[in-house]
Amino acid sequence: MGNPAAPPGARPVKLRTAPLLAVPALLAGCTQAPDTGDAGRWQPRPGISWQWQLSGRVDTTVKASVYDIDGFDQSKATVAALHGKGRKVICYLSTGAYEDWRPDAKKFPASVLGRGNGWEGERWLDIRRTDVLKPLMAARLDMCRDKGFDAVEPDNMDGYENRSGFPLTAADQLRYNRLVAGLAHDRGMAVGLKNDLDQIPQLVGDFDFAVNEQCAQYGECDDLKPFVKADKAVFHVEYELPTSRFCAQSRKLQLSSLEKKYELGVWRRTC
Repeated sequence: MGNPAAPPGARPVKLRTAPLLAVPALLAGCTQAPDTGDAGRWQPRPGISWQWQLSGRVDTTVKASVYDIDGFDQSKATVAALHGKGRKVICYLSTGAYEDWRPDAKKFPASVLGRGNGWEGERWLDIRRTDVLKPLMAARLDMCRDKGFDAVEPDNMDGYENRSGFPLTAADQLRYNRLVAGLAHDRGMAVGLKNDLDQIPQLVGDFDFAVNEQCAQYGECDDLKPFVKADKAVFHVEYELPTSRFCAQSRKLQLSSLEKKYELGVWRRTC
């Protein structure tokens, strides 16, 4: 599948594999109260409702227990407003790709920038270079923590499956994904595994929830069962299928599923 065109001014949405897929977001019909895991962090349970909004002014009135919003673009006040309404809030960050419009973009040396990932201004990162990337990602996660976010959604966590411009291996990806998860946990935040379906069996113990795009369209939703079996939420979104095509399966698998448009604005349709 080719890259969908983002509307003018919209924050670009990331894609997953070859063929590339677009970013995640969805909401299951079953809603439950957020919970706390054994480590004292927030632990979202299967079926909890959510809203994923990465473009436009955040609408804090959506009836969802969890909001996933952009970590750079949204303020501490927005997070506090959502907390005031009883919501938990996830900080969206790109941890596996460079984005040239971010305020810290100049801190990324050219040596770690690879091929474009299909979105204007974005390039895969050389995740083997943890000496360079770890302090940069730690600073980003400090930002999420300082704004009061409960969790992090690190995006572009499957560069090894794409033409990144670097000879990345599955082992490189596992190492880097675990590093990012550890940085989030060290700051008291939960962390989600974005896509990266092939590595779920190895990573389900390192992450507190999953975020998936288009598993129904590509017949991959069963791959997410390890998270549900571990009593961890799977936040799922479809862009090209109507709810009538995936909600029955989502309810059966206890996924938190939504139908969204590619720009990930306010609009959503729930199961």
